[in-house]
Amino acid sequence: MGDRLLVIDEGTSSTRAMLFGLDGRILGLSQHALASAFPQPGWVEQDAEEIWRLTLAAARTVVDDAGGAESIAAIGITNQRETIVFWDRRNGRPLAPAIVWQDRRTAPLCDELRDAGHEAAIQACTGLLLDPYFSASKIRWALDHWPELKEAGASLAVGTIDSWLIFRLTGGLHVSDATNASRTALMALTGGWDDGLVDLFGIPRSALPEICDSAGELGTALPEHFGAAIPICGVAGDQQAAAIGQACFAAGETKATFGTGAFVLTHTGETPPVSNHRLLATVACQLGGKRHYALEGSLFVAGSMMQWLRDQLGLIDTAAESETLACSVDDSGGVTIVPAFNGLGAPHWDPDARGAIFGLTLGAGRAHIVRAALEAVANQMFELQRAFAADGIHWSSLRIDGAMAANGFLAQDLADVLGLTVERPANVETTALGAAMLAGVGAGLFCSLEAAATAVRGEVTNFATSMGAAVRAARIAAWDKAVAGVRGLS
Repeated sequence: MGDRLLVIDEGTSSTRAMLFGLDGRILGLSQHALASAFPQPGWVEQDAEEIWRLTLAAARTVVDDAGGAESIAAIGITNQRETIVFWDRRNGRPLAPAIVWQDRRTAPLCDELRDAGHEAAIQACTGLLLDPYFSASKIRWALDHWPELKEAGASLAVGTIDSWLIFRLTGGLHVSDATNASRTALMALTGGWDDGLVDLFGIPRSALPEICDSAGELGTALPEHFGAAIPICGVAGDQQAAAIGQACFAAGETKATFGTGAFVLTHTGETPPVSNHRLLATVACQLGGKRHYALEGSLFVAGSMMQWLRDQLGLIDTAAESETLACSVDDSGGVTIVPAFNGLGAPHWDPDARGAIFGLTLGAGRAHIVRAALEAVANQMFELQRAFAADGIHWSSLRIDGAMAANGFLAQDLADVLGLTVERPANVETTALGAAMLAGVGAGLFCSLEAAATAVRGEVTNFATSMGAAVRAARIAAWDKAVAGVRGLS
């Protein structure tokens, strides 16, 4: 057995294969962009076959560069959550487009179920709310609108991205780890697929995967893919993997990952948390059948804000340019941006809200708008901090990661607006690192996640708060007023 770990990091905008050493060093990387389609406003779809084809190509490149499959000890997988795939288990071919986590087409169905009084029971069972974000309503919509799915009968397989990749890698194993299953609104936080929820959404139980641990001998990639069989030993949804990569193992430890969206997880131990402020209870990981839990706040827009500035407005050429522009002005010139492109996530969960720019004057220039866009990310994080505190969970510090965390202006702005120290690791790719740690534990290369963290984590940079209380209060007041405006509350 080799001593390297192959990680498949399946994001929303790209698929990556990364090779890790047991010291956490990245020894190889291959990446391909993933296309999304937007058939109607609020709809987001991807081609599941393209996801598989490009993922396999990236992984093969990294394996070849490593000298072959014999050098690989295990595969770890981390993936965009809530995105749902539909395929025929007889041949492994997709039956319909994958419905992406950002998709909002099921808002009317969620409203109908909420009006019927189902949300409280769903939250009590799953820790989630009734929102198009989660997988169950997507599956129901697909069954109602794509006849190919019903025609497949007992051959229909439905799963999140981890399930899809594992099925194709292994040639037919249909499983999903507990972190991903906990994001479907079909799994009980303390159990398996819930019969009441499966019936409520009208989903065939036979189409769903078996729920498994996040680490262990979960399956084996066929020799035809890489030249030799490689065990799959670690799987987690991207946000849970990032929390593991940030070594958030003790109750109260908090991380925020800035990718397409932004996601905060606070570890709560072996007891499922309860939120009265529209935050989410989720499985942090499952090892040896034992579950650990986290409280989560999800924002739909973070890195996608930079894409919007670049691709739609043409205000920047690269995401890195946003830091320079933001630092070139003293403030946003009174401009506040609410990036509700596909509704608002936590703590509002308002799928009907739409984005807006407030406070424009003739003096507002390109740099002010770019700075306001970055400030919007920190402003949303403050809303989450406020909701967590209302649920009795106070952040003592915040560990940040993801590509957008490399933005120095954002890191400092977070420290200023949140009023606490922000920690950024030298390697901000902690999502992939967390998957590597799980694979290492599952393959027996590390005795525990704590031991893996000691081996692979490096230096961190701290950002201390420097904003005055009055400035912070004025900024949050402007933000709250703007959010009320896009929600039609003012």
